[in-house]
Amino acid sequence: MAENTLISSKPSDSGLHVQLHPLALLTISDHITRHAARQQQGQIVGALLGQQNGREISLEYAFECQTIAVSNGDILLHQAWFDERVKQFKDVHKSPVLDLVGWFTITPPSGPDGSHLPIHRQILQNFNESAVLLAFHPSLLVSTSATGAKLPLTIYESFFDGETSGDGDKLMHIDGEEQFLSIRFRELPCTIETGEAEMISVNFVAGSGGSAMAIENPPGAAATDTDSQWQPGKKNRMGRQATGTELKAADTASLLSPEEEDLIASLTTRLNAIRTLESRIRLIKSYLSSQRSSCLDKGESETKDPGSPSLSYPILRNISSLISHLSLLNPQDQESFAVESLEQANDVTLISLLGILGKSVQGMRELGKKLAIVETGKHSNTSRKQLALHGRLEEGYLTSRDGIPAGKFVS
Repeated sequence: MAENTLISSKPSDSGLHVQLHPLALLTISDHITRHAARQQQGQIVGALLGQQNGREISLEYAFECQTIAVSNGDILLHQAWFDERVKQFKDVHKSPVLDLVGWFTITPPSGPDGSHLPIHRQILQNFNESAVLLAFHPSLLVSTSATGAKLPLTIYESFFDGETSGDGDKLMHIDGEEQFLSIRFRELPCTIETGEAEMISVNFVAGSGGSAMAIENPPGAAATDTDSQWQPGKKNRMGRQATGTELKAADTASLLSPEEEDLIASLTTRLNAIRTLESRIRLIKSYLSSQRSSCLDKGESETKDPGSPSLSYPILRNISSLISHLSLLNPQDQESFAVESLEQANDVTLISLLGILGKSVQGMRELGKKLAIVETGKHSNTSRKQLALHGRLEEGYLTSRDGIPAGKFVS
């Protein structure tokens, strides 16, 4: 691989340190993912907003930028659009005040090339003379492992150097002679910095990310809504017969609401975490079980079999430290922990009893209403009978239905 002439071999001596916030990293990743998923053409360019306090540069927010191609073929930022966008961000984030501290793009692992210099030069001249460049390396996502790998990005600072030849970036008069200085880059150290609000946002994104999944159509099937209405024995528009499995999957997807999908994603995330914890515990248990009991006693480590695994005291100390730091297993104050647990259990039981009492009172009220309705009906029936009997007495006639022998009543 040829050496990149834009990257300086000397380490940075400016003392700058970059603090990268997760929200900016998520925005960059989202922009690159959408650009690749939509198969968009052109260079990926975005701005970085943050603060610079002395030698500390914080990259807090990011947004994608609109670019234009000039007559000489260079790619530049759309100046009017970019000025308005930066102004909008500053109006929203007034405390603390945000400034344009750099920009981001995608580059190979070797670093930026000549196509990135026009935008960087434009930002240096119009916005910030000490702007940094965040270079994202998509190729490292495929070549590196998914666990324990370094973030596929590099942050560079720029400086003017007269050692290299090429296109002149800056004209200076040195010792009465005109010399062109070229832009070169040096890597800066970077750490991840986050706040409580960002942690809540990141946890929400991580928790609901499982619901943002794409359901692939069966091979050879058209991506239409009518595919979810297949029936066993019938054919779709492409002429392929639908199976019961496809119908069941389509019906299940149509019956789930967004809330249920989020719940399933959350439960799936917790299940994966529990499985990972179980595998780690099983690994520790198997390691401890593999050690012979004689190796755990002092003075007997030399009598073990040559083929048995070697005893690692640093690993044993790490396991002991891990167990001792589990406050639920070994609380520092046993009595206070027992009292607090009992209080929480009593509170839960009391709330349950209050709920049962409330249901009983509601049932008694419903029973009282029904009894009142029955008693009111009885009184109304008795009053009607008395009125009918009184009317017959006034007429001088009694009937056998009233319980009195029939006949003419003579006063």
